[in-house]
This record gives sequence, C-alpha cells and structure tokens, in this order.
Amino acid sequence: MIRFFDIFLSLVALFCLAPLFILVALVLRLSGEGEIFYKQKRVGLKKNQFDLFKFATMLKDSPNIGTKTITLKNDPRVLPIGKLLRMTKVNELPQLINILRGDMSIIGPRPLTSETFSMYTLEVQSEIIKCRPGLSGVGSIVFRDEQSLLNRDKEPLKFYREKIAPCKGELEVWFVNNRGVVLYFTLILCTLWALFDKNTNLIWRLYPNLPKFEQE
Repeated sequence: MIRFFDIFLSLVALFCLAPLFILVALVLRLSGEGEIFYKQKRVGLKKNQFDLFKFATMLKDSPNIGTKTITLKNDPRVLPIGKLLRMTKVNELPQLINILRGDMSIIGPRPLTSETFSMYTLEVQSEIIKCRPGLSGVGSIVFRDEQSLLNRDKEPLKFYREKIAPCKGELEVWFVNNRGVVLYFTLILCTLWALFDKNTNLIWRLYPNLPKFEQE
C-alpha cells in the first residue's frame, strides 16, 4: 500500500514541480561549476547501496574536503545558489526519482553514507535496513536544524558521532517499529508544516513519547 502512495505522490509532485526543476537546472548550468545533479552512494534497504540524487549545491570535491559528508551551517563548500536550494530543501527534490526507482520511500529513515551509517550501533543498523530510506522521516524532522547544532560545537564530527547519531538512531528505530499508513501520512504533514514553521513542535505534540535529544 505504501509503495502505491510513494509512486502516486511522486508522480504528482514531479508533474507539478516540473517548471521549478527546469528553472533550477538552468540556473545551476549557468552558475557555480555548471553541474546540475549530484550523485552519492547511500545505504538503503537490506544494506544495499544506491545512487542518491540531489541538485548540485556544493563544490564537486566537497566529500573529500573539511568535514567531508557532514555539512555545517554556512559551510564554505556550499555554492551561492546552493545556500538557497538547501535552505528551502529544493535540493532534495531529485530524490523523487529515487522514490520512483524503488530506492527510497517518501517517509523513512534518512539514507546515509557508509561513513555516517557506521556511526550507528550494529543493533540500530540491523533495524534501519528493514525498510526503504525516506525523503523525509522522524529523524529528518527532529534534526531539521542539524547543521546549526553542529556549528555550536568545536568538534562537529565528534559531536555528531557521540550526540546526534545515537538519538537519531533511536528515532529511526522507533519509526521502523511503528511504521504504517497512518504514520506515513502524519509524517508527511509534519514535514510540510516544518517547512513553514521551523520552530514547530507538532511532532512532539502528536508523539510525546519520541526519544528526546539531550545535547548535554
């Protein structure tokens, strides 16, 4: 059933957003480094790797520079137009293609690189790979301002590994254990709501027992 909704909603979104896709593609081709799409290997269902698509927002060699696969707020590797695309989440829209291909779902655990996925415990990893990763999901909603959190610490990679990854892992496992059609549409609603209200706590009001992020 969820796969049906993934395909239907993705097709509708691609049709409605086609003019935006064309505009962004033209702007990216004529600016920055001339790249339109960026592909990166991510861990998916049953731990199979797939090419995740995004609009190109960073320098070509960014995965080998600085904090590598972890992006900070005001990251110098991000191109000028890339800042706008990332802020509005437009850079994520090509993942609708991943959804149609069956690599991803609209809602699920966020697909990670092998490096960041390995920061989860083996128990968490074994749970997460039971379902398709998502364009959005409970972890993505709770940590929608992850870049700002990382900027507050002098050692962002260590902070991610020791603080963010454990909590995000708990959230993703919670999703795997509770997934279903109702949660699917509820998290779509929470995602859309968060786009317009960055400080919303709607997800906490709906699910007060969600694992909490303890920064200290």
